[in-house]
Amino acid sequence: MSPLSWYQLVAALLLGIGLYGVVSRKTLIGMLIGVELMLNGAGLSMVAAAQLTPMDGVLGQLGTLFVMGLAAAEATLVLAIVLVVARRMGNARSDTVSELKG
Repeated sequence: MSPLSWYQLVAALLLGIGLYGVVSRKTLIGMLIGVELMLNGAGLSMVAAAQLTPMDGVLGQLGTLFVMGLAAAEATLVLAIVLVVARRMGNARSDTVSELKG
């Protein structure tokens, strides 16, 4: 197996673990951690795949920086929403969010 294949395998593992975390967790923070794992797997895959381009991986690194920026913005928004839900509902479980009225 080439080193590129190992990176792609680790990226797929991160993606799978993140997807399992999103599906299996009941708390919003656990789901957020799963989404962050999936985004990190996508970034690793982009950097590894960009090594095949003639520009020596610059595009993959730029794409990964963009994904990291999106992940930071997404984490900020989700944590703010979780904070509001936790204050109003008393906990941050996903089943309480589905019971919102109004």
